[in-house]
Amino acid sequence: MDVLNPVPAAAGSTIVTLAPRPRDLRGKRIGILDNSKPNADTLMARIAELLVERAGAAGVHTWRKPGASKPAADHDAVAAGADVFLTGSAD
Repeated sequence: MDVLNPVPAAAGSTIVTLAPRPRDLRGKRIGILDNSKPNADTLMARIAELLVERAGAAGVHTWRKPGASKPAADHDAVAAGADVFLTGSAD
């Protein structure tokens, strides 16, 4: 995917590339990073369930943040615990 931004980068800014995307989800571990907002867990759990059923994902593991504006407690463990992640916001 190429993302084009017509706004020039600020002086001294760093360009960050996106993480590589898997070709498919067969056998991949799905991670859910729940931001603790109402209904976020329900929405993402259903999406993850469908990814297991329809795309052959290996399973689902959920982590819950202490709040929407708070970072994950142990982000290195979270990152190592799944191959792809769902995260989002809901109310």
